[in-house]
Amino acid sequence: MSEIEDRTMQDGFWDDHEMAQNVLKEKKSIETKIEDYESLYKEFEDITVLIDLANEESDESLVPEIENSFKNLVDAIEAMKIKVLLSGEYDKNNAIISIHAGSGGLDAQDWAEMLMRMYIRWAERKGFKIKTLDLLSDREAGIKSADFLIQGDNAYGYLKNEKGVHRIVRISPFDSSGRRHTSFASLDVMPELDENVKVDINPEDLRIDTFRSSGAGGQHVNTTDSAIRITHLPTNIVVSCQNERSQHQNKETAMKMLIAKLIDLKEREHKEKIEELKGDYGQISWGNQIRSYVFHPYNMVKDHRTNAEVGNVHAVMDGDIDIFINEKLKQDAKKIKN
Repeated sequence: MSEIEDRTMQDGFWDDHEMAQNVLKEKKSIETKIEDYESLYKEFEDITVLIDLANEESDESLVPEIENSFKNLVDAIEAMKIKVLLSGEYDKNNAIISIHAGSGGLDAQDWAEMLMRMYIRWAERKGFKIKTLDLLSDREAGIKSADFLIQGDNAYGYLKNEKGVHRIVRISPFDSSGRRHTSFASLDVMPELDENVKVDINPEDLRIDTFRSSGAGGQHVNTTDSAIRITHLPTNIVVSCQNERSQHQNKETAMKMLIAKLIDLKEREHKEKIEELKGDYGQISWGNQIRSYVFHPYNMVKDHRTNAEVGNVHAVMDGDIDIFINEKLKQDAKKIKN
């Protein structure tokens, strides 16, 4: 910490504004961790004092308060342990989430919208900010696709393992016969990259299309052809943005999304260069779901990677998904140790 503070005091520190901002961001992150530790230690000391007082006075009325304080302390320590697991290169970054409805018409589109609400509610619980980047709604029901930014410390670290196919089993609200339907939606998660992350992309590999903004972006959505869609031809990765104030900003945001996807794909495919990435990555197989959300004939949400289960599906849909996030992070940490 002292080393970072020394850097901020050096002459010419602000000459490179971008570098300075990154250093200050790192400094703030370390300060927050120190504050969290000191707060937990103070809570521990307070509980110790309460226990000593209860013993000295033989006062059993303090037991409920001690038990409640101890439970809160254990929960807070567990949350700090999870934060420690977020040590990946981009874990501290904001997260960009892309949701696409699978085959299945209105049921799948409605499910995609339910998923979007679930992650937005989760972000709100964390005190994170949410910004819609692109939204393709359907007049009848639900959404065909959505891209939104979740801004907050370690947002990507928490959400990176949510990538995959999510399945819902329920009585369809769109089936007049009241039959049970299974629908799918795919989720992609990317880190929002800093400005200093540069990737060489051949301009000839890009197809850039403009179109008229159509989402419910409020008063700042333009009626001109300001929305941008970028296709990376070698991989068929498509990104789009329409909710910024200008075509230039939409293009800039879309390029950030594309670079993040290409970097993630390069790492997963173990390629040294972006140019080596080939193939159709535009579609996701619907057979490899990571999680199932069952509304009928019983209520249960199960993660197929960790076997974590929750019986209250409605609480999960309201954003209570930390158990799935935390169990996957713990599972990954065990794999690294072994």
